[in-house]
Amino acid sequence: MLNLPLTMAEEGASQNPLLPEFYDILWSAVVFLVLLLIFWKVVLPRMQKLLDERSAAIEGGIKKAEEAQAEAAAALESYNTQLAEARAEAAQIKDKARADASKIEADLKARAVEDAERITAQAQQRIEQERQAAFSSLKSEVGTLALDLSEKVVGESMDDSRSSAIVDRFLADLEREGANR
Repeated sequence: MLNLPLTMAEEGASQNPLLPEFYDILWSAVVFLVLLLIFWKVVLPRMQKLLDERSAAIEGGIKKAEEAQAEAAAALESYNTQLAEARAEAAQIKDKARADASKIEADLKARAVEDAERITAQAQQRIEQERQAAFSSLKSEVGTLALDLSEKVVGESMDDSRSSAIVDRFLADLEREGANR
């Protein structure tokens, strides 16, 4: 290698050592053109096809995402509509239940009042019957006691018609005194 500059100097070469030979440039250009042609005809169309497929896939994915988003929005709107309808229906059911409860409560109160009035009327009838029974019982006992007392005071026995008239008069006097109080 050290001999290369000397050999060139001896040969008297007029060529620039930085420039390659013409045949090197020619064959390099031919190889470059062949490689460029292969790249242009084979590699570039395949790359373009691959890029087109990717672009189509991305666009398809975007389109699918937009469709899915539209479907989701429609489903959300449908859900919100159904939810609003369900709430309105629940409110109607609740209002109807309250109205029914008020009606049932009014019916129960009316029945309770009727039952209380009926029970009160029956109790008053019973009281009146017992008062009448007690009055009759007392009347006969008071009459018997009054006759016994009068027989002891008078010293004679009284007949039934006369004793009955005396007892009736005595009881009438007692009733008048009780009414005046």
